[in-house]
Amino acid sequence: MISDPKLAQLINRRAFLRNSSYSVGSAALASMLTRDLAAAETWNGILGGNLHVPPKAKRVIHLCMAGGPSHFETLDHKPSLAKLDGQPMPESFTAGQQLAQLQGKALKCMGPQYEFRRYGKCGRMMSSAFPHIGSIADDIAVIRSMHTEQINHDPAHTFMNTGSIIPGRPSMGSWLLYGLGAETDELPGFVVMTSSGGGQDQPIASRQWHSGFLPSKFQGVQFNSKGDPVHYVNNPAGVTRADQAEMVRTINGMNGLLGRRQNDPEIATRIAQYEMAFKMQASVPGLMDVSDESDAVLESYGAKPGDGSFASNCLLARRLAERGVRFIQLYHRGWDHHGGIKKGIQTVAGHVDQATAALVRDLKERGMLDDTLVIWGGEFGRTPMAQGSGRDHHIQAFSLWLAGAGIKGGTTWGSTDELGYAVAQDGVSVHDLHATMLHQLGIDHERLTYKFQGLDFKLTGVEHARVVKEVLA
Repeated sequence: MISDPKLAQLINRRAFLRNSSYSVGSAALASMLTRDLAAAETWNGILGGNLHVPPKAKRVIHLCMAGGPSHFETLDHKPSLAKLDGQPMPESFTAGQQLAQLQGKALKCMGPQYEFRRYGKCGRMMSSAFPHIGSIADDIAVIRSMHTEQINHDPAHTFMNTGSIIPGRPSMGSWLLYGLGAETDELPGFVVMTSSGGGQDQPIASRQWHSGFLPSKFQGVQFNSKGDPVHYVNNPAGVTRADQAEMVRTINGMNGLLGRRQNDPEIATRIAQYEMAFKMQASVPGLMDVSDESDAVLESYGAKPGDGSFASNCLLARRLAERGVRFIQLYHRGWDHHGGIKKGIQTVAGHVDQATAALVRDLKERGMLDDTLVIWGGEFGRTPMAQGSGRDHHIQAFSLWLAGAGIKGGTTWGSTDELGYAVAQDGVSVHDLHATMLHQLGIDHERLTYKFQGLDFKLTGVEHARVVKEVLA
C-alpha cells in the first residue's frame, strides 16, 4: 500500500493510461498531441529571446569549402613566395613543425599559381582565379591569420564544426538551435547540402552536423541536392494528406502516452519530428519550385535547379533563409589539391566563384544581408611547399572571409609571414571564429552552456576565446 496520496494518484493515472491506451478516444489523443506539439513549436531556444548582446544576425549561411583551400591561390598575396618558386624551403620555417604527407621529404617552395589583383574600393589583393568573389571585396572581411589543430580532413572538419577534436560533440548549427530556436516550424532549423567538383572529393560524415549530447531535435537535416530534397516527401499512391494527418496524429498520440510514462526527451523529439515531416510534405515542394525566380536571378547564380550543383544549392540557401531556417551549411567537396593544383583551382572556381558572389549580392539586394552572417572557408590551408604539382595540408595558417550581419566589409585582419607558412600577427583560432559568430547572433559564448556528465560544455571549449571585434562594423 502506498502512503503518499499524490504518488498513489500518479501511479494509478499512469496505470490507467497504460492499460487503456488502445481504447482512448481520438479526441483525447488529439488533445494530448496538440499539447505536446504546442510545446515543441513554441521552443524559441534556451535563451528564450533574452539575448546577451544586441544581435546583428538572425541566421548563418556557412559555405564550407571542404578539402582545404589554398590561401596562396585565393586570399593571401605572397610575392616573396613567388620569388622563391622551385627553391628549397628555408629550414627555419619548417624545423620541428608538423606536416602531413611531406614529413621527412625535401621541401621546395611553390609560388602562387595565379596572379593577384586589386579588387573593390578597398583595393584588396585577391586571386584572379576568383573574379566574382573579388567583385564583392567591399562587402567581405577577410581573416588571413586563421589556424587550427587538426591536420587531416575529418578531424579538422570535426574541430571546425564542434570546437572539439573529440567526435560526438554538438555541431555549431546545433548549438544555435539550442540557444535561439528556429524561426520556422515548416522546415528544419538546421539544413545541410553537399556538392562536389574540382579536385579530390573527401567524404563528409553526417556527424559533422550531429547534435552530439544535445537532444537530437537540434541536429542538422541533410537535403539531397538531386531529386527530392528529402526521401518520401510525397505520399504513396492512394494515401491522401488527410490519411497521413490521421496516421501522424495517432502515432504521436501513442508517443505522447509513452513520453508521460518514461519521461524521455527523445520521445518528445520523435513527436516533433513526425509533425515536422508532415509539414515538410507541404512546405518542401514550395521550396523547390523556383518558377517564381526570374531568369536574371537564375543566370546570376549560374543555377540549373535540380542539377545538384553548388550554384543550385546557393539559390536554395537563400530560399531557406527566407523561410526562417536558422543555420544553413553548404559543403563543396573539391579542394583537396595534392596534385594539379593550378588546373584544380580553375575547375573548382568554375563551380563556386560565380554562385558565391551571386548569393551575397542577392541577399544584399533583398535586404537580407543585414541580418544574415555568411562564412566562407575550409577546414585548414595548404603548404607553401610543393607536393609534386600540388600542396599538402597545412594547419599553421589559412584564410577565410565573413560577410553581412554587422561585418565590416572591405577590411582585412591578421597576417602571415612572408612565405605564408605561419601566422605572423593577430592570430584567429577556430574558437575565436565561433565566439564571433555567436556574438553577432546576440550570444555571449561563455554563457551558452549545456550540462553533460556533470560538466558545463560550450561551443568554444575551455580555452580562451575572443570575439574578433576588428572585423565588426
